[in-house]
Amino acid sequence: IGAGTLGFVPQKDIVYNKLLPYADKLDNESNVILARIKGNLARAVQLRELWPGVLFWTRKLSTYLRLYGRKFSKGDHVLFVKLVYELVTIPKLDISMMQSFARLLINLLKKKELLSRDDLELPWRPLYELYEKILYSKTEHLGLNWFPNSVENVLKTLVKSCRLYFPESATQEMLDEWRPLLCPFDVTMQKAISYFELFLPTIMPPEQHHKGFKLWFDELMGLWVSVQNLPSWEGNLVNLFARLANDNIGYVNWDLYIPKIFTRILRSFNLPVGTSQMVVPRYLTNSYDIGHVVLWISSMLGGPQNQAQIQLNGLFSSIASFYHPSNNGRWLMKLMKLLQRLPASMVRRLHRERYKKPCWITPVPASHRLTDQDITDFVESMKQPVLLAVFSKTGSMDAAQALQNLALMRPELVIPPVLEKTYPAMETLTEPHQLTATLSCMIGMARSLLSGGHHYPEGPAHVLPLLMRALPGVDPNDFSKCMITFQFIATFTTLVPLVDCSSALHEQNDLTEMERELCSASAEFEDFVLQFMDRCFALIDSSTLEQTREETETEKMTHLESLVELGLSSTFSTILTQCSMEIFKVALEKVFNFATTNIFETRVAGRMVADMCRAASKCHPAESLRLFVPHCCNAILHITANEDVLNEEELDKELLWNLQLLSEVTRVDGEKLLPYRTQLVQILQLTLRLRCKQGYSLACNLLHHILRSTALTYPTDYCSVPGGFNRPLNQYLPIKDWGRPGDLWNLQVQWHVPSAEETAFVFYILDLLLQPELRRLQKYAQGEQDMSRDDVLQSLSIVQHCLLGAGCMLPSLDGPPVTGLVHSMVSMEETKLYIGVNYDESRENYREAICKVMRQLLHYILEHSEDDTKSLFAIIKIINDLMHFKGSHKHEFDSRWKSFTLVKKSMENRLHGKKQHIRALLIDRVLLQHEMRTLLVEGCEYKTVHQDLLRDLLRLSTSTYSQVRSKAQSVLFTALGTYNFCCRDITPRVLELLDPTRTDVTQQQFKGALYCLLGNHGGVCMANLHDWDCIALTWPAMVRSGLSPAMSLEKPSIVRLFDDLADKVHRQYETIGIDFTVRTTSFPTRISKKLLLFSEECNGLALQQAKNLEAVQKYEKLVNDLLECLDDRDLPWKFEHIAIGFLSLLLRDDHPLPAPAVCFFVQSLNHDALIVRKVAISAVAGILKQLKKPRVKVAITPSDISGVVEREDLVAGDRPGNSWLQYHADSLPHTQQDWDIFRFVEKTHWGYYCWPKKLMLYAPYEEQPKDLIPEEMNESEKIIHDHFSDPKFINQLIEFLSLEDRKGKDKFNPRRFCLFKGLFRNYSDAFLPVLKPHMDRLAGDSHESTQRCVAEIIAGLVRGSKHWSFKQVEALWAFLIPLMRTALSNITVETYTDWGTCVATACESRDPRKLSWLLEMLMECPLSGEGGSFVDACHLYVLQGGLAQQEWRVPELLHRLLIYLEPKLTQVYKNVRERIGSVLTYIFMLDVTLPNTLPTKSPHIAEFTERIVSCLKPLLEGEEEIQNHVVEENGVGEQDERTQAIKLLKTVLKWLMASAGRSFTTPVVQQLQLLPLLFKIAPVENDDSYDELKRDAKTCLSLMSQGLLYPEQIPLVLKVLNEIAGSSSWHARFSVLTYLQIMVFYNLFTMLSNEQAVQDVRALVIRLLEDEQLEVREMAATTLSGFLQCNFLTMDVSMQTHFEALCKTRLPKKRKRDLGSVVDTIPSVDLVRRHAGVLGLSACILSSPYDVPTWMPQLLMDLSAHLNDTQPIEMTVKKTLSNFRRTHHDNWLEHKQQFTDDQLVVLTDLLVSPCYYA
Repeated sequence: IGAGTLGFVPQKDIVYNKLLPYADKLDNESNVILARIKGNLARAVQLRELWPGVLFWTRKLSTYLRLYGRKFSKGDHVLFVKLVYELVTIPKLDISMMQSFARLLINLLKKKELLSRDDLELPWRPLYELYEKILYSKTEHLGLNWFPNSVENVLKTLVKSCRLYFPESATQEMLDEWRPLLCPFDVTMQKAISYFELFLPTIMPPEQHHKGFKLWFDELMGLWVSVQNLPSWEGNLVNLFARLANDNIGYVNWDLYIPKIFTRILRSFNLPVGTSQMVVPRYLTNSYDIGHVVLWISSMLGGPQNQAQIQLNGLFSSIASFYHPSNNGRWLMKLMKLLQRLPASMVRRLHRERYKKPCWITPVPASHRLTDQDITDFVESMKQPVLLAVFSKTGSMDAAQALQNLALMRPELVIPPVLEKTYPAMETLTEPHQLTATLSCMIGMARSLLSGGHHYPEGPAHVLPLLMRALPGVDPNDFSKCMITFQFIATFTTLVPLVDCSSALHEQNDLTEMERELCSASAEFEDFVLQFMDRCFALIDSSTLEQTREETETEKMTHLESLVELGLSSTFSTILTQCSMEIFKVALEKVFNFATTNIFETRVAGRMVADMCRAASKCHPAESLRLFVPHCCNAILHITANEDVLNEEELDKELLWNLQLLSEVTRVDGEKLLPYRTQLVQILQLTLRLRCKQGYSLACNLLHHILRSTALTYPTDYCSVPGGFNRPLNQYLPIKDWGRPGDLWNLQVQWHVPSAEETAFVFYILDLLLQPELRRLQKYAQGEQDMSRDDVLQSLSIVQHCLLGAGCMLPSLDGPPVTGLVHSMVSMEETKLYIGVNYDESRENYREAICKVMRQLLHYILEHSEDDTKSLFAIIKIINDLMHFKGSHKHEFDSRWKSFTLVKKSMENRLHGKKQHIRALLIDRVLLQHEMRTLLVEGCEYKTVHQDLLRDLLRLSTSTYSQVRSKAQSVLFTALGTYNFCCRDITPRVLELLDPTRTDVTQQQFKGALYCLLGNHGGVCMANLHDWDCIALTWPAMVRSGLSPAMSLEKPSIVRLFDDLADKVHRQYETIGIDFTVRTTSFPTRISKKLLLFSEECNGLALQQAKNLEAVQKYEKLVNDLLECLDDRDLPWKFEHIAIGFLSLLLRDDHPLPAPAVCFFVQSLNHDALIVRKVAISAVAGILKQLKKPRVKVAITPSDISGVVEREDLVAGDRPGNSWLQYHADSLPHTQQDWDIFRFVEKTHWGYYCWPKKLMLYAPYEEQPKDLIPEEMNESEKIIHDHFSDPKFINQLIEFLSLEDRKGKDKFNPRRFCLFKGLFRNYSDAFLPVLKPHMDRLAGDSHESTQRCVAEIIAGLVRGSKHWSFKQVEALWAFLIPLMRTALSNITVETYTDWGTCVATACESRDPRKLSWLLEMLMECPLSGEGGSFVDACHLYVLQGGLAQQEWRVPELLHRLLIYLEPKLTQVYKNVRERIGSVLTYIFMLDVTLPNTLPTKSPHIAEFTERIVSCLKPLLEGEEEIQNHVVEENGVGEQDERTQAIKLLKTVLKWLMASAGRSFTTPVVQQLQLLPLLFKIAPVENDDSYDELKRDAKTCLSLMSQGLLYPEQIPLVLKVLNEIAGSSSWHARFSVLTYLQIMVFYNLFTMLSNEQAVQDVRALVIRLLEDEQLEVREMAATTLSGFLQCNFLTMDVSMQTHFEALCKTRLPKKRKRDLGSVVDTIPSVDLVRRHAGVLGLSACILSSPYDVPTWMPQLLMDLSAHLNDTQPIEMTVKKTLSNFRRTHHDNWLEHKQQFTDDQLVVLTDLLVSPCYYA
């Protein structure tokens, strides 16, 4: 593109602008606007005027992007980005401004190819600080900050857009910043990994990779591979790897990891396997995000070995059967998503490799690009599951999208099988869902089918057969079938010119075979069109009004009918657009005859017929109008010749029908209407004054359409080839254009632009018809002329339709702007856009005339006849159009934009890209661009005209009738959202009506005003504008309105309104900024200088300070106003609560709350109402946070303290360098001096993984600020101090806090904890003396609510004492320890969780060495047995709460605890056992095997397990069954070893179950030592009557079998399973098989990558097929069939021959026996072998439930030979055959083809023979 008029090369402008009829004017226009934006934005930044200046002009920049795209030079682009980046990262920026700037920046950076890393570099740290401040806000939970819900997504997208441009040093800096957080036991792990996922840049040139992902890849990959139990952060890692893979295809070698990756992907689907399966709940919540899984898979495909494809084949063949429509479950959604997104992802990758314009981003290296073979393999692997999913329960949409993308890559592989399903579906009558499913798939594949190409040349031949067979789908009785058929026909006809080319066969001889075939087929088109019309006529006949409903019901169309109408008219219009002239003429004739020989009612059938006629006249206006206009005009004139007709109430049907027909056929190209103008005007003059409402409404439509057709700018042809098809065949052969996309560079849009003649005609009509109506209405409004209500309505209807028809020709309302609403130093001028209309100043401006008359009329009606609501409705509509209508409505535009994107998605070609859409779609997009300009043409300046209209609307919004109010309100809200700052003008007027001093306000006005404040859904909410001026008015007014005489709490509607208002304010409130400081030295002023054309150093600083000061004053005034309202004694309680709610929103973290409010909240702690007390507790906690004194921190070097110099490389875990952080009982500080020099590290994660660059710790006690003394306190601090030192106040407070709220539902309340923590933090131990007696009393009382209260105070005390002196702390514990002992001995069922929470909260983020008193107290023999089993379990629970918070820092205590617990593991009581199991999990949680991590100092599982196994010896050796000895009291004397062992085992099982979902790594080796024991106990059947021991054993097996195995662990597991398979108990052998099924499926690809393991499993299963126990044999067969089905084992010749040989084992002859002898029950060896062979064959057959592989027929024949063998063989054969029949019954027609005729005879015999029922 040459620089031309622009003077620069634009980055990327919107191409559609070049196709507008006034395209030549746009360059100048955009230059003017851009210059204005640059100048004003720069000036606003220099003046430091963020609001309104900067905000206003950044909004204008956003609009500019919508209108022109990125139409500015690269230099400007970079400057804009840098400027907005600086704006976003201003510290303390108001949150809504930040969001608005962020959205603009995202938009500026959207097209990443436009700016390379060399053009732009953005720092990463400001974004990180912003993100941290908002997402991990320290004050949000205290109510000091209110963020909108959307902020998280906006920030994430912002970082994603910016991370491309982070400097190359960023990766290392990020690792240094976040690595120290990587402590896997801590919540910071999740934070660090999610930061890595979001921030790490992955797009860098290859030569910088060593500064990019190579710095972290091995480390994070190692971490991922070594975690086995899906912690919550694993998903984030997967997302990061997927992004890395996608951005660096060919630069990362995944081969090593591929089996592991696919195993984990398969696991994350959580598919059900085996019979009874327990699912660990966290597997469900933490599973991977499918979008990223898909990205990862598609990025790994290709390359030299293409290993990923082999695994992908395995993945799909293992899950294919889950896609069968008969399967359903909660996992199905995930599988469908995988199916839908994987092909899309592949298409995106292919597009990028082959078709995308190269840009600065490194391309995929040639060695790793996808080859044609790779694509074929990929499509083949997906084909089967997709075809199964077409008929899925969740609907066919996912499969259709998958097929659309697969067909783009390999049409020849996917289209034929779908066609095979489609043709029969079109024939079937009984299964309509098959038709809808297959058609929706065909619609997606239409373009691929048509364009054929060299891969699939026979595609186009299917078009006509498909179209002809689809016709019966136009069926009045089946709505969904009808709609999908319309869509199908419309899609195909859009792509195909319906031209009969058969004559070309004789004239041209250079056609290919395929082209000849198409030419001869195209002769059928005419038939098709006519048959389609017949179908439509039948549809219309069956839906006339008389037929479908009684007279009494509604006369409107039902929703379904209107959808059918839409489908019918759009399909018909598409067909006619694509017809050749010959076919069109036949069709026109036919539709004309149908329309004129019948008379239709105008509501349902009439609309459909008129729509068809309109479609015809739109395509070829001249030919159609020649038929329709004279016919209709004559008919109307003929009927109205009789004068009486004009005054009839009910008009003749024929007249109405002709009027309707005429009004629809005139919606065509305006210049074609001009020849008929005299006739049309004559009809209008006759019919507009008809008495009958239905009659004049149709006449108004006619008026509207005539005006619209002549006045608007719109394209006139939508045919798929420019220029249409009316050229002789020898010059142009239409079949070459089948499926051809539109060419954006040669669209040849035919525009209708109103000519001078048409403009004159429009104004002629307005003068003739509108003028007199306005005069009559004006006279009526002035009281000079009388009119009936119907007359007024009729006149208004004419006015409205004139405005709608000619709106685009009437210039906008103009006048002086409203001044003085906001003050700004920057110009706020509006930009005008040109939309192709030159307004003629000499003619009358009808918009202003209408406006004037409407206002007079409105006031007259409101004064004299307010109950004329219909006229008021009409006036409201007209006012709306006066303000906003310039040729199109916003809501219509939005819905058209939506449907445009839908059609685009369903028809686009993602593979080739480059906007290759069909021509009609491109033209539609150009028209949308024009309409967008018309909607934005005005700008939003608020003028006095608008002010008048808004005041009128407000008056209507508060009038008497509720329907009038609600209609007026919705128009008012639209207007409020349009004009700048108009709310400031209107709000005071609304609030006047709420004023308690006014006595003349009615209840209706009061309600109306409240609704105006509430706003509509998604629009402006006046009660909550983001602005101090507005809130300072509205909030106090809403509270004071409680005193208004019009307010009554008896009316539920008013009460509900106030509830909604309060609720909406609370939901939508975002903290409003007080500090508008722009940094002085900062960068924006530098940039803006470059953008500035003139420089003015001005008093920016002074203005900024004044603005900040003003904001603070407004804030304090608002708080005081609300307090003043609360002082009023008469205020109803509801309003008191609302006011308190508002006050609580006004707490902020950057400005302290004024003292009177502090006083109010502290007193409210003892308010009578519970709801107020709750608000006050939160508020006071927040106030205490505001008053917190900052503490001094100093940087230290860890090696100075430890005396150990850390190694250079990464070593994590318990190492010499961090052992000083751990708890050592012998080196605790015991004196003030030790305490002062001791280095406490509060946060648990510091030092575990690595040290931060600067470790900041608190300075010693001396250097910290001193405790507060009353003399030095400020006012707020003094208030709090005085209240909390007052015993009376505290008595009352504690009494309230120890009441119960909701019985049984109460929990430890973190808000109250925050309150006490704040008190003790800010005032150290000042309040202890008053509180101590209360705490003693509460601790001794065992009631639930009192115990909870004391627990909350204690937790607050311990956490609040963080900075107390040693003396204070020592005294504190001396008081607390005995207190807690008392409380814990009184523990009850209701309170034990609260005490657990209390201790956990107290220990959270505290150095264990500070808490030694507490920890030691909890460690004193928790299992004393004094209070019975329950108290013991509770003590353990509380102890666990404390130790779990300390994680890795208390190894010494964990060892002591383990030594204490081990002898006690043989507990009798179940609750204690379960608790011990949980505690053991925590003790061993730290024993992890992570990369670069040293073994822990905490207890190790291996040693523990050895000790356990030696105690369990007696159980392992004996052969007898293990019984559960129920001895519940500890009898005197030692019980025998065996009983002890059983009791021990019960506890061990509890531990295994508890640790299954919690630990990071599974101790597989240790579990294997216990496996034989579990197999021995676990029962086979599912039966709940079993005792606890057996149930637990079974659960443990289920959980262990799901575990993820490392490759090196697989042989160990198989070895143990093999041993157990030789055990003498058949239960154990049976369980081995169920264990194996789950284990193999959940570790599928890891197992497959180990050849030996596969062989071992196969051998094991085949061995168990020959087991002597029948149940084991049958289970082995099921297992084998499952392994074959998921392709773990393959059906090969050796297996088949092995089974066939076993089948041939001879059975011994049956001997005649003496009648008395015992029947021989043990089966003979031969029978077992023969049965094993039969079971093997049966397993092979059942492994293919949905298809018939080549080997199947032979096996069925082999099997049938055994139908009459002895039992159990006969039973097995029957079961197999019945299952075969059940699963293959659906598609039997297809499956039959695999068998020979002889086989079929045998098979039919088998399946239907009497033996089947025997």
